Amino acid sequence: MPYTSSLTEQEWESIAPLLPKKKQTRPPKWTKRQILDGVFYQLKNGCNWEDLPKDLPPYSTVFWPYKQWRKDGVLDEIQPALHAQVRERAQENRTGRDG
Repeated sequence: MPYTSSLTEQEWESIAPLLPKKKQTRPPKWTKRQILDGVFYQLKNGCNWEDLPKDLPPYSTVFWPYKQWRKDGVLDEIQPALHAQVRERAQENRTGRDG
């Protein structure tokens, strides 16, 4: 179930390359996209990590990557990438109305 904080396909495609690559020893149960959806849900709604909806990864799965990505500056790289998409869409909407 998508939330208003969930990533669109276009948003995911633009930020997926920004996430660190990690050698996998076994297949992950949750994708990085699902983890980011959990992070964005918590950040947008300000809920306790433990109160994430049950269809998102458990907070223990979401919180550790959030802490690591925040410390490593990954989230600081994601924000401008998403902001650029918003600006681009706003520009397209303006030009679409004018034309």
